[in-house]
Amino acid sequence: MQEHFNQEIENLKTNLIRMASVVDDMVEHAIKALETGDVELCKGIKAKDLEVDAYDNLIQTQCENTLALFTPFASDLRFVMSVLMINNQLERCGDIAVNIAQRVKKTANFNSLIHESQILEEAQRAREMLKKAIDSFIHNNSELANEVLASDEAVDKLNKQNFKFLVTKMQSDSSVVEAGAHLIILTRQIERLADHATNIAENLVFFVEARVVTHYKKLNKPAKE
Repeated sequence: MQEHFNQEIENLKTNLIRMASVVDDMVEHAIKALETGDVELCKGIKAKDLEVDAYDNLIQTQCENTLALFTPFASDLRFVMSVLMINNQLERCGDIAVNIAQRVKKTANFNSLIHESQILEEAQRAREMLKKAIDSFIHNNSELANEVLASDEAVDKLNKQNFKFLVTKMQSDSSVVEAGAHLIILTRQIERLADHATNIAENLVFFVEARVVTHYKKLNKPAKE
């Protein structure tokens, strides 16, 4: 029974890592397309999203079966719970890669505007957060996960700066209004990518350290008088 359980846990981790690899590849291509304006790089991202959705369903089923058949507890229960949550976050990251690719197709002719802003810096930071979050799960490394948590605020700040920059550009030059609108949505998607990376890291900390750090900053913020 224990051997069967251990095999199920190993299968869960293997499938989640495979899913994470597909998602990471999707995000890499989407951001590279954003940087270069090469819409050809966007091809295949939608198809990979279907693969991610298939992994999402598979991993959910595996987790449900593991909980029902083996009734895990302590660290084993935390692992299954974390996999369920991380699986959901990765699926959303795949959706965001698709959304970024769609916006790239609409803004490819305004590559100079993208480079003039801090959109690429925001995108690279969010991508690095996702890679670190995935690595923290693969290696059960809560220190790496905590690095991800510490990076989220910087991406939020860049998102706000990009919003202000784009609004100013749109106000001064009507020819960039349509592209600017798409880029505002795109920067929000990038910020959400960083949020999902943060959520993955939070769930890794929960598994490894048995600590709930979700919403920690909000819940511990001093109340305004």
